[in-house]
Amino acid sequence: MSDTEQYWYNLNTGEVERGFESPAVDRAGPFATAEEASRAPELLKRRSQAWAEEEAREDDWGSRPGSESTGSSDR
Repeated sequence: MSDTEQYWYNLNTGEVERGFESPAVDRAGPFATAEEASRAPELLKRRSQAWAEEEAREDDWGSRPGSESTGSSDR
């Protein structure tokens, strides 16, 4: 499926678009269906929460009570 056959959610207008109707910076997607694109705000919110939770778990790794911490970061 080409990008022009997919659906996008316009972050400025809240409208579902098919293909490249708006600048990339204003679009979220692509989505396979218009219905899926219309749910973009909910999908983006859930994905963002999941990523934040994952990052929090990674940042908290090794800092549990009783673990030794040198205070340095080797990342």
